[in-house]
Amino acid sequence: MNNATQRPTRPVWLDGLYAVTPDTSDSAWLLPRVAAVLAGGASLVQYRNKSHDAALRREQATAIQALCRRHGAWFLVNDDVGLAEEIGADGVHLGQSDTSICTARQRLGPNAIIGATCHDQPALAVQAVGNGASYVAFGALFPSRSKPEAISAPLSLFAALPPLEVPCVAIGGITPANAALAWQTGVDMLAVIGGLFDAPAPDAAARAILASR
Repeated sequence: MNNATQRPTRPVWLDGLYAVTPDTSDSAWLLPRVAAVLAGGASLVQYRNKSHDAALRREQATAIQALCRRHGAWFLVNDDVGLAEEIGADGVHLGQSDTSICTARQRLGPNAIIGATCHDQPALAVQAVGNGASYVAFGALFPSRSKPEAISAPLSLFAALPPLEVPCVAIGGITPANAALAWQTGVDMLAVIGGLFDAPAPDAAARAILASR
């Protein structure tokens, strides 16, 4: 079911810091860090957990969504359209091998935020937008500890993109130390995992990334 009426009142054009949760079953570790990242200014959180424990994933997703609502931030689920539909998330982020954008749009409704991973390929972004994606994501910009096998996307990629008319997101190895280089590409959002959640103070890391823009 589409729960669009419960979405935060924010501009349609996504902008700012995009936090992606690390894959962990330790909710006592994860949830305070999500709260800190939101306090530091993240405007969107994507819940990413590949566990087969459906009850754990539902519990964590529901708790993180509540934190996002409290801070007026968007909440997305990685890959799992069913979970997003069940809890009334703001949308999903889809990889190239996940549920199709068209199917996700049909299930979640016209107001859902649907993001698409496009690696280093502008053609995938054009296709995704044509299929109804709300934003497109490119990366990895820098070597990533979270996904060391990720395809590398050069910083120069963004200057060569065709007009897409949706927000562009950069991801991969972004930290407070290199965020300024990523912002200089002109992207709308930086998606960060380890650079936030592995930091001693995730709220300070969030503020530093935003301040480097």
